[in-house]
Amino acid sequence: MKGSCACGAVEYEVDRLDMPIGHCHCSTCRKAHAAAFASTAGVMREHFRWTRGEDRLSAFESSPGKLRRFCSVCGSHLMAERVAQPHVILRVATLDDDPGARPVMHIWCSHDVAWLQDEEGIPHYDEWQPGR
Repeated sequence: MKGSCACGAVEYEVDRLDMPIGHCHCSTCRKAHAAAFASTAGVMREHFRWTRGEDRLSAFESSPGKLRRFCSVCGSHLMAERVAQPHVILRVATLDDDPGARPVMHIWCSHDVAWLQDEEGIPHYDEWQPGR
């Protein structure tokens, strides 16, 4: 499977997802991704490789020992890692291909904020709302 950042400066390949997809609601993921949660999956290091633009990557140590790697051009977060762990934490939304797996859990929901909850009564549209 291939993946990339929003501007295409950084690309990677993944042989497979080695851990289930989960939605992380922690406050750090929420802020780093400017979203209610970040969809992630673990990938063993031997199944992950940068194929383009590794020199364009920047990193931020969001908690002790945890590096979030993102494109220095467009800011897309691509993965996170703890150097001593045998796997990286892939940001699944940056995959260009369907991984063939679906999310199985939500984690760190204790960090949820009420105004970012998906309310059942709120309309959903395929594209823009009518009249826009």
